[in-house]
Amino acid sequence: MNPRTRFTLPPELAATEPPEQRGLARDEVRLLVAEANRPIRHTTFRNLGAYLRPGDLVVVNTSATRAAAVDGLRGDGRPVTVHLSHPTPHGDGWIVELRTPGGNARLPDAHVGELVHLPRGVTAVLIAAHPDPFRRSGSRLWLADIPVEGGVPAWLQQVGRPVTYGHLRSDPPLAAYQTVFARDPGSAEMPSAGRPFSARVLADLADRGVPVAELTLHTGVSSTESGEPPPAEWFRVPADTARQVNQARARGSRVVAVGTTVTRALESAADTCGRLSSAAGWTDLVLRPDRAPRVVNGLITGWHEPEASHLLLLEAVAGPELVGQAYTAALTEHYQWHEFGGSCLLLPML
Repeated sequence: MNPRTRFTLPPELAATEPPEQRGLARDEVRLLVAEANRPIRHTTFRNLGAYLRPGDLVVVNTSATRAAAVDGLRGDGRPVTVHLSHPTPHGDGWIVELRTPGGNARLPDAHVGELVHLPRGVTAVLIAAHPDPFRRSGSRLWLADIPVEGGVPAWLQQVGRPVTYGHLRSDPPLAAYQTVFARDPGSAEMPSAGRPFSARVLADLADRGVPVAELTLHTGVSSTESGEPPPAEWFRVPADTARQVNQARARGSRVVAVGTTVTRALESAADTCGRLSSAAGWTDLVLRPDRAPRVVNGLITGWHEPEASHLLLLEAVAGPELVGQAYTAALTEHYQWHEFGGSCLLLPML
């Protein structure tokens, strides 16, 4: 299934560096507010609280970003960049993506059994294509055996760098990929919808009677260029967050998810009536217009690329019409895209 929101992204709208390098604070990026039955509004993220109601619940992701990219050599000596997405649910390896140096393009010719030589004498072996284990070559993702004494996460802290793509013109440090909520390492790529939050924004929400709840979902590598669904990801919804969500729904307030990661976690912990319980584990839930959310009825998000699977989730939460209006306005008003770009607040009709 493809998203109904169609557009062409001009390359000049890519945010090529963090806003801090453009002289802006994190909370000074642009915010587009798309609310049902109201005109599109343009502001800055610092004013987020003005568009929410007392009692609305904002739910954020506490996952911290790993230095999940490493450079190495293929068996024939060609350089390669490896993005380590996540360990498998059964602990029998890691899901990885092989790209050209710097992460600019996918490798179309990797194959089962290929060796990849990585820093500090580590050699990875491509065990099987993922998610289709019957494929012998050309897969985007691979199940890899990466034997490292002391474990892969500790090794990445020593040799890794943040996952980056070709739209960036610099190599920001790992700190640039952490949100103000980050404390639980595990994401291959930043849960970027939460990046514009600041202590100032959180204080303003508190003053306006808008509480904030927390959960954790560790993101894998993105799949925007292929239109594939997101991979299975580990999440945890604490009992206190489940309680706050149920109370917000009972009083008729909105549950506003900060990003597709939070939306996926909340919906994975909900029963068919939309009641949340504490939960933890791996989720492969994919929200789309034919699988509407049961809990989330507001969404803070960044801007996604054409054909991205994330657009289906946005359409599931807010409806294709409101999402389409938001994207048309963002293109017209030259919002910046990608992890260091602007933000969008989607508020469908309750």
